[in-house]
Amino acid sequence: MTSLRRLGSSDLQVFPLALGGNVFGWTADEAQSFAVLDAYAAAGGNFIDTADSYSAWVPGNEGGESEIVIGKWLAARSDRSDIVVATKVGAHPAYKGLSATTIKAAAEQSLRRLGTDHIDLYYTHFDDETVPVEEIITALDQLVKDGKVRAIAASNISPERLQASLDFSEREGLARYVALQPHYNLVSRDTYEGELQDTAARAELAAVPYFALASGFLTGKYRPGTSVESARAENAGRHLESERGRKVLAALDKVAQERGAEIATVALAWLAARPTVAAPIASARTVDQLPALVAVAGLRLTEQELAELTEASA
Repeated sequence: MTSLRRLGSSDLQVFPLALGGNVFGWTADEAQSFAVLDAYAAAGGNFIDTADSYSAWVPGNEGGESEIVIGKWLAARSDRSDIVVATKVGAHPAYKGLSATTIKAAAEQSLRRLGTDHIDLYYTHFDDETVPVEEIITALDQLVKDGKVRAIAASNISPERLQASLDFSEREGLARYVALQPHYNLVSRDTYEGELQDTAARAELAAVPYFALASGFLTGKYRPGTSVESARAENAGRHLESERGRKVLAALDKVAQERGAEIATVALAWLAARPTVAAPIASARTVDQLPALVAVAGLRLTEQELAELTEASA
């Protein structure tokens, strides 16, 4: 049994890899999605990350497709309580922003699509600076009081707004953020390290980084002169053009070879060992992409290996 990690100050216990739901209902159809979810759960995984806006960017989709797939899968399982479901509010085309009315209405729609009476972890997807933090936190607190949400979290937020939100929760005795979802990986460290990470550390928030594998670049399948068939190939390929990208790849190759591990597993293990990080997020379109991801639960890098990767990514 893999040891689960406590999510910040909440009572949620999560597997050290969150399964990204962005591909469900997009590049993975329902059957593929079910197969991936089944395999993840069979490996001990219990932490699924989605958003009400996934996958509104696909022509013909309206948002909520991922939640619907996950909801059908949960309904087919016997025990909902084994799974920690995280979803987000604020970016669905019909429920944009974070006004109190939007948060309330969007949460009801997410619950309906997920076919559940509660969301375990509810994130504000993108901060909405037109709305005072007091209004946002009060609306989220009401969802917690109503039993519809167990814990709240934030993503894509400035250190200042994050701190103001935490201060307001503290002052008024309302639900407070327990986790933060930043953009963070070996080739993108300044998107989290610094003031945002310091704020999270002080408040004992758990970080659940997205783009943990840099759109696939940190799986090692992007090499000079190779072309990869993927919806995200262009984003991932960019990193080959930077010196940092090439140095990181070389360091990953070395550690992966020495440890007999997949490159993706090593990249995730570095992230999982960073201060404040509870569980990186990574998605799998097919079952054969999953073993390298869940293997992070069993790979502990040495201080030297961590230092080599940290130096290469500086």
